[in-house]
Amino acid sequence: MTGQRTARRLEVSGIVQGVGFRPFVYRLARELDLCGQVANTAEGVEIVLEGDAADIADFCRRLREQSPPLARIAAVRVSDHAAAQRDGFTIVRSRSAARRTAFISPDVAVCRDCLREMNDPADRRYRYPFINCTNCGPRYTIIGAIPYDRATTSMHGFTMCARCRAEYDDPADRRFHAQPNACPECGPQVALHDRRGRLLPVRDPIARAAELLQQGRILAVKGLGGFHLAVNAVDDAAVAELRRRKHREQKPLALMSADLAHVARYARSDQGEREVLTSPVRPIVLLEKRLPNDISPRVSPQNRRYGVMLPYTPLHHLLLGAGFTALVMTSANPSGEPIVRGNREAFERLAGIADYFLVHDREIYQRCDDSIAAVVDGRPRLLRRSRGHVPAPVFLARPAPPILACGAELKNTVCLTRDRTAFLSQHIGDLQNAAAEAFFRKTIAHLQGILDITPRIVACDRHPDYRSSRYARALRGVERVEVQHHHAHIAACLAENGHLGPVIGLAFDGTGYGDDGTVWGGEVLLADLKTCRRLAHLRPVPLPGGDAAVRQPWRMALSHLVQVWGESLAGLDLPLLEKLSPEQVRVVARMAARGIHSPPTSSLGRLFDAVAALCGLRHEAAFEGQAAMALEAAARDTDDGYPFGWESGGDRVIDTGGIIRGVVRDLRGGVPTAEISGRFHTTLVRLFTELSVRLADRTGVKTVALSGGVFQNRLLLTGLSRTLRRAGITVLRHRQVPANDGGICLGQAAIAAARFGK
Repeated sequence: MTGQRTARRLEVSGIVQGVGFRPFVYRLARELDLCGQVANTAEGVEIVLEGDAADIADFCRRLREQSPPLARIAAVRVSDHAAAQRDGFTIVRSRSAARRTAFISPDVAVCRDCLREMNDPADRRYRYPFINCTNCGPRYTIIGAIPYDRATTSMHGFTMCARCRAEYDDPADRRFHAQPNACPECGPQVALHDRRGRLLPVRDPIARAAELLQQGRILAVKGLGGFHLAVNAVDDAAVAELRRRKHREQKPLALMSADLAHVARYARSDQGEREVLTSPVRPIVLLEKRLPNDISPRVSPQNRRYGVMLPYTPLHHLLLGAGFTALVMTSANPSGEPIVRGNREAFERLAGIADYFLVHDREIYQRCDDSIAAVVDGRPRLLRRSRGHVPAPVFLARPAPPILACGAELKNTVCLTRDRTAFLSQHIGDLQNAAAEAFFRKTIAHLQGILDITPRIVACDRHPDYRSSRYARALRGVERVEVQHHHAHIAACLAENGHLGPVIGLAFDGTGYGDDGTVWGGEVLLADLKTCRRLAHLRPVPLPGGDAAVRQPWRMALSHLVQVWGESLAGLDLPLLEKLSPEQVRVVARMAARGIHSPPTSSLGRLFDAVAALCGLRHEAAFEGQAAMALEAAARDTDDGYPFGWESGGDRVIDTGGIIRGVVRDLRGGVPTAEISGRFHTTLVRLFTELSVRLADRTGVKTVALSGGVFQNRLLLTGLSRTLRRAGITVLRHRQVPANDGGICLGQAAIAAARFGK
């Protein structure tokens, strides 16, 4: 040190605990010959530095530029500090405080260094399925409280051996203060059980599990955030049996392969997709099928894509190292219930599904399903934000008061806000049974605890019967904000893009409770974070049978036919009508024509259902969006479209009759389904581009936000984005949160913050 000795105190917030941040600070301070100390606090990390002022300035610069790969610095507050003539630099014990604001790292895939050690026969952690370091491993799913120390995680019951302890205490070691640090002598262990839960005395449970998978058995495998159900993906009989036992007849199943070379045997990927696949998050990525291949056709029937992920735990790597092209790895849960996380729970809830159980004795504190992503227009987009992302925050443009946003009924997630950060929960799922609602409540309590947020405001959907909204309405001592569903969709897109509005919002989905009490879903809105006005919408059509029409797309097809041709459909020689009995046609057509148990809906998602059914792609839907997915998969590029128009006025009503007439004309003329689907998609792109441009001219608002589950459709999203941009419109799209109802809670929180914040 050649300059004047000075002292500074740095308070660092962000994801700076459990990611090797303090060892990095220690090494950097030693390199610059600075004295002082570093400690975890309830707010983040506190650093005290003494030394030359220029060296401290260099430290502050390099702190941001060279921080560990998993660290995410949100802010650094620097203040003067009294010099204490310290000698050397030390890492001191973590400190708690009354207010806890430290960010928590998501779970992270095992790193290359750990994999290299795990595969080295000379290493003491050879084939150890819980190897980790400060750069990888479990975080959120094992944390019970903050600060993030071993005593507050599910590793608290495993006492480190002398060698592990030496690594843990050595600031120069990669495992310095790696809270899950362990080895075969002192750490968690794997075991194999039969379907009755009885322990099997095998020397290598993982190797034996791989043999059982090769024999066509179904295994429940405990991972980071819960169990997977696994079968050999090339074994058609095994996949069929898994579907039968799980009552999951048609919904695609996720695949896991050892590496990109194995993935290339059955799926195509570009550079962007490979980057997402190999990222520390390791989400499920939607990839185009490479045909022919050896994967069972039952894995992803009537779909152009597979959902593919790479291993993210050491156990996965060891299991897939047995030579599988791919394993089916689907969430282990009876249909409609939350993912299973505990061993005893697995033995009880999965007894009728799994033949064997590959378990371990490290407890999972929080369920956390796999995240799902797709690369569209070269940019990754999340379809489900869960493992690997939660609880990393979304940063807001303005500070927000403490808010709890309770989300939607389907694909539920919840959100808590504090200052300029919004913390979304992991995927909770559909709140349609008591188990899912219990998971919802437990997740709220857990997040409030580890984030130390006590909400003063609660936001929810206006729907009178959503379980999430009933929960919000039952809370006492808080302000309540009820938010219209589609306004929340657009607000979520605004919030993650740091935009305050106003925008023209295209909110397209299957179902949402409208301001007039009807079912909305094809909405063009003028919105900011406080207000929302409906500018246009699809002409409402009856939803014959209510929810039955969602499960049976042919009902929506009949409803649209009735809108154009009336109750009598005689003379329409359509394949759809030939599949239905005359009684079915008569009864449902009468329901639609006379409004009997047929609430009106403006949903674009239901229009996709109708066209898919007319084309013969889906008569029944086994899961939400299946018909729309089939219609998208069938499409081929075309410049042809169908007629469209709208009624002028303050609230423009978009007429879909021309589209239905065009589809019927093409069907009767023998036009291939691929051409019809292509024309339908082209029509929607032209319709909403032209309408958006006209509304932009009328309102002076030149920004369009795209949100809602329909925008999971690549053709619509990319086509509309490109044509709007060519027309001089700025386009906001989702990247950090899903466009579907998994992002609703962020929009609810943003609206509540705008209405109640300072």
